[in-house]
Amino acid sequence: MANIIKLYNTSTRKVEVFKPIKPGFVEIYTCGPTVYNYAHIGNLRTYIFEDFLKRAFFYNCFKVKHVMNITDVGHLTSDADSGEDKMLKGAKREGKTVWEIAEFYAKAFKQDIERLNIFEPDIWCKATDHIKEMVQLIQRLEKNGHIYISDGNVYYDVSTFKNYGKLARLKLKKLKAGARIAVDEKKRNPQDFALWFTKSKFEEQEMKWDSPFGRGYPGWHVECSAMSIKYLGEHFDMHCGGIDHIPVHHTNEIAQSEGATGKKWVNYWLHGEFLLIDKGKMAKSGENFVTLQTLIDKGYDPLDYRYLCLTTHYRKQLHFSFEALDGAKNSYTNLKERVRDLKTNLEGDNGDAGGYEKGFLEAINDDLNMPEALALTWNLIKDQKVGNKLKYETLLKFDKVLGLKISELQTEIKVSEDIKKLIREREEARKNKDWKKSDQIRDEIKRKGFIIEDSAEGIKLKKL
Repeated sequence: MANIIKLYNTSTRKVEVFKPIKPGFVEIYTCGPTVYNYAHIGNLRTYIFEDFLKRAFFYNCFKVKHVMNITDVGHLTSDADSGEDKMLKGAKREGKTVWEIAEFYAKAFKQDIERLNIFEPDIWCKATDHIKEMVQLIQRLEKNGHIYISDGNVYYDVSTFKNYGKLARLKLKKLKAGARIAVDEKKRNPQDFALWFTKSKFEEQEMKWDSPFGRGYPGWHVECSAMSIKYLGEHFDMHCGGIDHIPVHHTNEIAQSEGATGKKWVNYWLHGEFLLIDKGKMAKSGENFVTLQTLIDKGYDPLDYRYLCLTTHYRKQLHFSFEALDGAKNSYTNLKERVRDLKTNLEGDNGDAGGYEKGFLEAINDDLNMPEALALTWNLIKDQKVGNKLKYETLLKFDKVLGLKISELQTEIKVSEDIKKLIREREEARKNKDWKKSDQIRDEIKRKGFIIEDSAEGIKLKKL
């Protein structure tokens, strides 16, 4: 009998039992980055939540097909067809071509997810590699009466799609009456959105392709519909992203996809909440723009941040501060040390870890309750009735979802010659009762990634 997995479906606003289209198999599309700048840690929180989701499916013995896009064209600074082209913005900022910007930041993003121990998707798909599929989708929409051309640009007429706004619970008539979207004289309705630009506000746009609608480039929303349909088909299990995608991007994706195919596109929609800093959401345009490299430069392990994300449910806002990250770092360091202690003495498989395994499975299958799964992990570590060998083997199972690299922890710490030299100098300072110098060397060793502890058995060195 298959395990019951319950997930919150944004489209129904309910926690539902997951029923795959194909038994034992799940297809997932996740919205990827727009590669005009580094991803900030708020962006990365969404990818960490999606990684927990994917790992939970693996833990439940599902096969997973995961597709993620790379947006390297068409995304404006506003989701609603206004503002500057993001790729051009990046190119102007750095004095490079948009192609160079896209290549650099796509590589940087992939490095970030590797550092965070996030599984890569099975398929990466770049927007610029799928122009043909986008044009074909627009042609299907044209055939079904969903588009119009205004001043050379192709727009989706949302009034032609009966259930427009259903994901975000938007009422089109009310939106028309009190629209907060800036008036665009080229559009019939304020919520209409561009599928293809031939007349850009930015004459210097480098990325252009020939199409039946004229030489130009696609709008942002159309790419996800075209690429997901290509790789996952016209009906698949699950689409994920951040909650900021609900009212515009994902709403428009549904209109495009279902307007073209005439049938339901996605069964389950999952969205991660914002990361907040200084009471506001993190954004690339603000002063609270913190990247993963920012954390690394301040001495944090990327997995310290992953651990922090484990402490709050993905559908709750996570309030970021360096004090909170310090707490996560200390907890993760303690966890690693406890696991290292287990590995040095793996004798004894007494006790019963079955209750912990059952509880862990129930937690991750209860809409990814990772805080509960983490709490159970700590309860197991502290349980003296469970033998070290059994405890360690169970922790390895849990880490297949947690992703904290427990299996890679080394019991013997390898240190460089400069660290060894500092340890000898500190010992000499302590012999001479030069406590000030001793403390200074201890702090220097810590900056290099190690904690030195004095005990009755001698010096103990722990890796941060």
